[in-house]
Amino acid sequence: MAEAQPDVEQTLELILSRLEDMKAEDAVTIDLRGRSAFSDYMVIATGRSNRHVGAVAENVAKGLKDAGVKKIHIEGMPNCDWVLIDSGGVIVHVFRPEVREFYNLERLWIQNTATAKTV
Repeated sequence: MAEAQPDVEQTLELILSRLEDMKAEDAVTIDLRGRSAFSDYMVIATGRSNRHVGAVAENVAKGLKDAGVKKIHIEGMPNCDWVLIDSGGVIVHVFRPEVREFYNLERLWIQNTATAKTV
């Protein structure tokens, strides 16, 4: 019997737990419900180096797969400057510090709203 896929809240908690376990830095959760058709939450975190970014992303992806999340899409693993993990309800961005600062996704999504929280 197939394991049930976790709901979006369970998926978010799993992701945040994996990020914490892997010592990802400055994790921010942005609530996109009612603001986006493609996802309910966006999580942005920083890895200390390319290797750390890759390890964090692999750990999050493994946790999602183990939990039964289907159709996980991952981009950016070859270079590990910026890895995107799309689990459907939650999108995760793991950046190297200077890449995160350059793209500044938080500014784009948090402007004029108080729906983001640092975890």
